[in-house]
Amino acid sequence: MRPKHLIFGVTFPAIVSLDLVTKSWALDALAVQSRELFGGLMPLTLAFNKGAAFGMRVGEDSRWFFIPVTLVALVLLGVLYRQAADRDFLRITSIALVVSGAVGNLYDRVRWDRGVVDFLGPVDLGLWNFPIFNVADIAITCGAILLAISFWIEEQQERARDAAAVELAAPGGAADAPGEPS
Repeated sequence: MRPKHLIFGVTFPAIVSLDLVTKSWALDALAVQSRELFGGLMPLTLAFNKGAAFGMRVGEDSRWFFIPVTLVALVLLGVLYRQAADRDFLRITSIALVVSGAVGNLYDRVRWDRGVVDFLGPVDLGLWNFPIFNVADIAITCGAILLAISFWIEEQQERARDAAAVELAAPGGAADAPGEPS
């Protein structure tokens, strides 16, 4: 099995399963009363998010906007996955995380009009409360950050290659070094 398929094949079912199990738990355990983890540092509060990140909405029933947007994003992530080198572990892991989270939240949007099940938070950061989120949101956020880092690394490598090529082609560069055929 190719390394990229192995990474995706382990990450995707693990994250989607964890997301679905924790959302199911939240629906049962938090329906009546909120709870806390870590001595109150992490409140557990059941909420239904009909919008995107941080509750941003597009219209009254924004799930009909977010379902097709998610499907388009999944297709684009599929293209990135196909283009990724077998051993580009950072890129593959980041794509697997984003896809897993997107599928986890898509499941909620498709199955009912209540919205995506969120239950972690709100976290009091002093100046403001960080919104309520879920495992899928964590996967999407971490994956997006890792994907941005992956693109940045790729860009730095391309710049270094371009600079080396320009240096080799320049008069007096390594291509014109004594004893080297030009």
